[in-house]
Amino acid sequence: MSVIPFDMRDGLIWFNGELVAWKDAKIHILSHGLHYGSCVFEGERAYGGSIFKCTEHSERFKTSAELLDFEIPYSVAEIDAAKKLVLSKNGMKDAYLRPVAWRGSEMMGVSAQNNKINVAIAAWEWPSYFDPEQRMKGIRIDMAEYRRPDPMTAPSTSKAAGLYMICTISKHRAERKGFADALMLDWQGRVAECTGANVFFTRDGAIHTPQADCFLNGITRQTVIDLAKKRGIEVIERRIMPDELASFNECFITGTAAEVTPVGEIAGIMYKPANITMTLVDDYHNAVNGR
Repeated sequence: MSVIPFDMRDGLIWFNGELVAWKDAKIHILSHGLHYGSCVFEGERAYGGSIFKCTEHSERFKTSAELLDFEIPYSVAEIDAAKKLVLSKNGMKDAYLRPVAWRGSEMMGVSAQNNKINVAIAAWEWPSYFDPEQRMKGIRIDMAEYRRPDPMTAPSTSKAAGLYMICTISKHRAERKGFADALMLDWQGRVAECTGANVFFTRDGAIHTPQADCFLNGITRQTVIDLAKKRGIEVIERRIMPDELASFNECFITGTAAEVTPVGEIAGIMYKPANITMTLVDDYHNAVNGR
């Protein structure tokens, strides 16, 4: 099946306050965000025309930029309105949205304090992050070689583009081996997250998940924790070591793109999607659809 390149699609993109034709939403090759990673973004989904946790994502978008020492020149309310406009003008109900902000091309060098901050918002149809048939059976995950960095070496609570470089490398390596994703450890060798999703495990009726102190505390992660607690399921946020992986019964990952995805294997350790995982798959589906 042929895939239309993202720079050749039809539609409208919100670019620095204006709607422009998709193919005209371009930046210069000497943009600071491209060369030095001074770029932040969000990933959001709309269901039935409503953007899930829209304002929470806009707030994190602003915070991510501040952590990279720049300010997005639009308020949270203006960003919310722009996202809704993009969705409406493209005639979409169920879609993935990508707000992105970056330093422009006014200065080239590590220091770029006077560069313009550009902001764009695009939306497209993206039904499932993983193969739909394999997803509900439980995806296969490998172990990544790269680790999430010490928070004293990187702005780990920012959704910064540069932090995903090792994620891309790790996911490529996993896919070449036949896996769907890779599980990353943190800089001290503890279980952290997948390349673009948070991870959860179950044992004895409780959910265990790594403390989000050196990686993004995902909005979907927070939503699923709340849903589990409403069900009376205990959620334990703690340090998890790799040698514990075989002691868990179920495993699933969460993220805006991944939603709630069951896991069937992590590098030879097998899991069976069961009651807790499938309950949260259903509860999340109901939540995002306003049920």
